[in-house]
Amino acid sequence: MNTINIEEIKKFEKLAHEWWNPVGKFKPLHNFNPIRLKYIKKKLIFHFSKNSKLSNPLKKMNILDIGCGGGLMSEPMARLGANVTGVDASKKNIEVAKLHAKKMGLKIKYIHGNLESLKFNKKFDVILNLEVVEHVANLDAFINHCSKALKNDGLMFVATLNRTLKSYTHAILGAEYILRWLPIGTHEWDKFITPNELESLVTKNKLNLLDTMGVKYDLLSGSWKFDSDISVNYITTIKKN
Repeated sequence: MNTINIEEIKKFEKLAHEWWNPVGKFKPLHNFNPIRLKYIKKKLIFHFSKNSKLSNPLKKMNILDIGCGGGLMSEPMARLGANVTGVDASKKNIEVAKLHAKKMGLKIKYIHGNLESLKFNKKFDVILNLEVVEHVANLDAFINHCSKALKNDGLMFVATLNRTLKSYTHAILGAEYILRWLPIGTHEWDKFITPNELESLVTKNKLNLLDTMGVKYDLLSGSWKFDSDISVNYITTIKKN
């Protein structure tokens, strides 16, 4: 089953030229990246160092970045030594990502396409699903394809938005209409997924949700911080059994 939401792809293709502008339309993601990277790096080192003699267990790790956009997370993971494959359904996004990686001297394999139509010759140690699941057409099918692409004992990270009244006031009314951090229409509240819904889906697809952490924007410091409150933004660690 096709998981691509054409309208969502068109929405982001219009902004493709903005990916690497830190004060442009994707400024919130640029601000969000450090805490996402911190969380993911810590979990990867803890999980994979147990069975690795390498001082840097991320070195040569095979990572699949789904919905990679312009490569905002693919590039730092490549700098940490991982073999990164970035996939995006927007051709324009992939073109931007390839151009920027070349400019930075980074070897990242970028592919235009959707997960279910791609035939990989390997399974991945890690899958990144960051701000993606709220934009797909069939989440059950999407998680199923992710599970098939992940190695046993591999990790998947899902960062998304909870479907609560607070997320509507903060992420849509606040971020889109009042603060104008994001273009109006970037998110659709009814497509947000609760942690319980996500856990049910991953369990159904032979995955195990290990950790859920809230992330919150601190207006005083102008940065994102970890928080016990998962009512708006949250990130999860998921393992394949």
